[in-house]
Amino acid sequence: MSHYGTIGDDYYVNMNLATEMELPQNRETLLHYFEQMRRRYPELQHFYSREKDEFVLEGDKDAGHYRWTSIEPRRINSGAVNPESFDDAVAQHRLVTEIVPYDLSVTSLDCESLSVSIGFDFAYRGNHNAILAKAIGVAPGLEAFAEHSRGTLLANEPTIQISLDEECRTQCRISFETRTSAFQVRTGDYPEEQLSVYLTVRRYDSLPLETTYSDEVERLSGLCKELTDEYLVPSVLQPLQEAIAIG
Repeated sequence: MSHYGTIGDDYYVNMNLATEMELPQNRETLLHYFEQMRRRYPELQHFYSREKDEFVLEGDKDAGHYRWTSIEPRRINSGAVNPESFDDAVAQHRLVTEIVPYDLSVTSLDCESLSVSIGFDFAYRGNHNAILAKAIGVAPGLEAFAEHSRGTLLANEPTIQISLDEECRTQCRISFETRTSAFQVRTGDYPEEQLSVYLTVRRYDSLPLETTYSDEVERLSGLCKELTDEYLVPSVLQPLQEAIAIG
């Protein structure tokens, strides 16, 4: 198990390729793509339609670690939940990007955006917004509101987005998802729910002629891992883990 698996209750590494044009939707093309993925990863056995135009192939969720891939009208997705390693998840995403130019006719021109993201879930029974503020603080200009004597935090989901190149084509976004409602705060009845932290590295626009999708997945994955190890783990994930442990 990757060392990321010791930080929260679950972690996952996802890849999303959004296209400018609609993807092929005929039965033979879609099934051929999913069969290609199943040949490489035989544990991908559960195939279903989530909505009218979204098709999913996934492994056994009850195993605690599984893979999945899906196709929407203008998006190709790939994910690994609690993978053995970050690199193992990246290998899966790289395979997807090696297949889709041939199976789904996705050329380097047909790229609206390509992203690699890592997410962490922390099970916590309590006010997610308050524990997040305790772990990483709030913006200095808002501290007075957060510490108001008659106030209780009902929403605290900070987001920061930065450019990683001069053209602003490659960007990093860190965001949070808390799942505490006003009803829970009012009643003091908090079920154990997942507090989520996400780091996404995304590039926009068509790929250069000499660059393949698998090349770009490799580059984005490297940036994602570097930013996670150098900044997200010590500055966000470890403080949050410690705050939850203290309670």
